[in-house]
Amino acid sequence: MSRKQECIAMLLAGGQGSRLGILTKNMAKPAVPYGGKYRIIDFPLSNCINSGITTVGVLTQYQPLVLNDYIGNGSAWDLDRENGGVHVLSPYQQIKGTDWYRGTANSIYQNINFIDRYDPEYVAVLSGDHIYKMNYSKMLDFHKEKGSAVTIAMLEVPWEEASRFGLMFTDDEGKITAFEEKPKNPKSNKASMGVYMFTWKKLREYLIKDENNPNSSNDFGKDVIPAMHAAGEKMYAYKFDGYWKDVGTRGSLWEANLDLLIPSSGLDLDDPNWKIYSNNPAIPPAYISSEGKVSNSIIAGGCDIGGETDYSVIFSNCVIEPGAQIKYSIIMPGAVVKSGAKVFYSMVGENAVIESGAVVGKDPQECEKWGVTTVGPELTIGKNAVIGEDLMVEEDVKDGEKL
Repeated sequence: MSRKQECIAMLLAGGQGSRLGILTKNMAKPAVPYGGKYRIIDFPLSNCINSGITTVGVLTQYQPLVLNDYIGNGSAWDLDRENGGVHVLSPYQQIKGTDWYRGTANSIYQNINFIDRYDPEYVAVLSGDHIYKMNYSKMLDFHKEKGSAVTIAMLEVPWEEASRFGLMFTDDEGKITAFEEKPKNPKSNKASMGVYMFTWKKLREYLIKDENNPNSSNDFGKDVIPAMHAAGEKMYAYKFDGYWKDVGTRGSLWEANLDLLIPSSGLDLDDPNWKIYSNNPAIPPAYISSEGKVSNSIIAGGCDIGGETDYSVIFSNCVIEPGAQIKYSIIMPGAVVKSGAKVFYSMVGENAVIESGAVVGKDPQECEKWGVTTVGPELTIGKNAVIGEDLMVEEDVKDGEKL
């Protein structure tokens, strides 16, 4: 059977996500729950199948167990195929020895043989930790039209945020003329989204060169793409104007979840023409008791709501007991908030328990310097304990303890 594919995708999903702290202690960032019923990796995988890309390599490294179990055979995304489908690609022992992925470019280099099996004309290299909906086939059409060696998805960001990104300068045709990597005083607001479309023959050539360069950090943004630019390769920016968020920090993950409650945010998960698929277990519908009160919130299946939930995202199989209050918060799968407890402007990890009378988080108007409070998975916050703003709780909190 011929395996040849015009375009395959390589999805970088091995990130530790250290800025998410306790939420990624035991799982890779792309496996972090999002939006009530999803995990972050659902977005690039769904984008691939909706774009007609049916061969996807998922490159894992850090704490891959949860992510590997979740992806399974790829059937949730129609990627359980004899020719192509989804393949989880971890570092492996070779004749010359074992080598972890040393950078984004090195991770693709180590899987050249996998890519060559499908003899693709083009390879999409994608980040596994962004929330967005994007038609990669339109980006591929643009790439082919321009005869580009690499096309980089570009988003115009607010000037005050530009210093956080790798930035590009382009001419009127979209051709990239220069780069800035997270400058203190940015002169462009055209930010790279970390979504690349490569002509495979060109990328293969530069990956080998980069691997043989002892001074390289083996990174696309720092090494491979600047090398292609310096050599005069055709490089274009593909403008994207939809919703996109890098959920690399606790604050951005909290914001991205609450964005689902804002109709004008630009992130529509109800679009029948661009579904976001997920691997969900069979669970019963949510139950809201006569005492329960839900306002402007997402309540996933399997929940038992007896308390008050306002402007929050409640994931599957959560219990909010009568008298509990949840406001502007994210309650991840299996968490329990007991009677009289209050959770404000916070994120509560999977299977955590907030005991009766405990208070977690604080209203920004009551703080000089506010930040999202985060309770780690599997933890217990004791009865009547008080957890302040902008804290990351990494161990159980005793009854009555104040942090």
